[in-house]
Amino acid sequence: MVTKQVSGSPDDADLRRADSLAREIFSDVANKWALLIIEALGEGTLRFGELRNEVEGISHKMLTQNLRMLERNGLVERTVHPVVPPRVEYTLTQPGQALRATIDGLCEWTRRHLGLIEASRQRFESESVRT
Repeated sequence: MVTKQVSGSPDDADLRRADSLAREIFSDVANKWALLIIEALGEGTLRFGELRNEVEGISHKMLTQNLRMLERNGLVERTVHPVVPPRVEYTLTQPGQALRATIDGLCEWTRRHLGLIEASRQRFESESVRT
């Protein structure tokens, strides 16, 4: 992955521009695993295994990739404790906590509209069968 150099210009924050840093960041964090990891870490610091148990269905590889990406973007802090065997913990940074508040809103929206979305899907599927 090639990372764009930040110039501090407004173009870097414009999601509509294909070459904006904002679009790259948005692409990183707007995936189901990143959102679920951030939501799980919002409750507090977790070890890798605990986090994997919290995010049902995530593979070891996907958890590792997403934790590295979140750490790279400054949303998650990784702490390695010098013990044998090594103990590694993950916690949200201040920007990660701020993003979690936004994700909480998305989760609430989902809960509030789940019934309507489910009904719409059923309607769509039944109409697709007839067409």
